[in-house]
Amino acid sequence: QVTLVESGGGLVQAGDSLRLSCVAQGRTLDQYTMAWFRQAPGKEREFLAAINWTRDLIYYADSVKGRFTISKDNTLNTHYLQMNNLKFEETAVYYCAARGGPYTDLPSEFDVWGPGTQVTVSS
Repeated sequence: QVTLVESGGGLVQAGDSLRLSCVAQGRTLDQYTMAWFRQAPGKEREFLAAINWTRDLIYYADSVKGRFTISKDNTLNTHYLQMNNLKFEETAVYYCAARGGPYTDLPSEFDVWGPGTQVTVSS
C-alpha cells in the first residue's frame, strides 16, 4: 500500500512563488509516473505537470509552462512542484498523483492520490 502526502501550500500574493512537495510512503514508486493536478471550486481537476521515473520525460500543461517546474528526488521518494509568478485564478487545492504506467494527463488514469494541499493566491 502506498500513500502520497502533499505539503507546502499556503496563502501568497499574486506574483509570489511556492514549492509543493509530495512524499510517497509505503514503497518506492519504481517505474511510476508522478504528476500534479489542481482543482478549483466548481471546476474539474486540471493536469499541471508530470515526470517519469528516470526524469527524462517531463510534460506541462500550456497554462503553467515556463512558470512551473516539476522535479523529483528518487532517493527521498519525493517529487516537487515549483510554482512561480502565481496568479489569483490559480487558487485551488493542489494534488499529487502516481500511476504505474506511462504519461497521461487524465486524472482517471492515476492510481494513487494525495489528500491535497490548499494554495490561495490573493490579488
